[in-house]
Amino acid sequence: MAYAVRPAEHRDLPLLADIERSADGVFGPLGIVFPPGPTVIEEVGDGALQLLVMGDPPVGFAAVIEVDGHRHLEQIALRADHTGRGLGRPLVERVIADAGGDLTLITFRDVPWNGPWYARFGFAEMPEPEWGPQLRAHWQAEIAAGLHELGPRVVMRHRGR
Repeated sequence: MAYAVRPAEHRDLPLLADIERSADGVFGPLGIVFPPGPTVIEEVGDGALQLLVMGDPPVGFAAVIEVDGHRHLEQIALRADHTGRGLGRPLVERVIADAGGDLTLITFRDVPWNGPWYARFGFAEMPEPEWGPQLRAHWQAEIAAGLHELGPRVVMRHRGR
């Protein structure tokens, strides 16, 4: 079944936190259990620079914010029962195409559907001396929230065309 990637509509927003919680569950077998609290999409919400969904009703989404004057992929999530089918590809390809320049993200370095997966799309580790102040603050906020205790994290960048 094909799912179209489209801009999120107001009616989609209430569905996205459950998609993210479902997606977070696939990390459990790796021993990664996210700390309690609001989901990323609940924190970013409709204040995202770009919010894309896949399907109608949505089975996945991508949320992009602005960090240091460029786009930053804050979250991409698919419902757990839709993972492993290549459905994340159209979402990330759309985000890359729409970025219009550099695109950054922070993810788990070694989780196969995180760091190695993004590398297949041309993302590469971004050296720390190249981080701007907002990206550095984002990294520190992740540390404070306990994400770095769950596994090695990495900042990655896709160079704009």
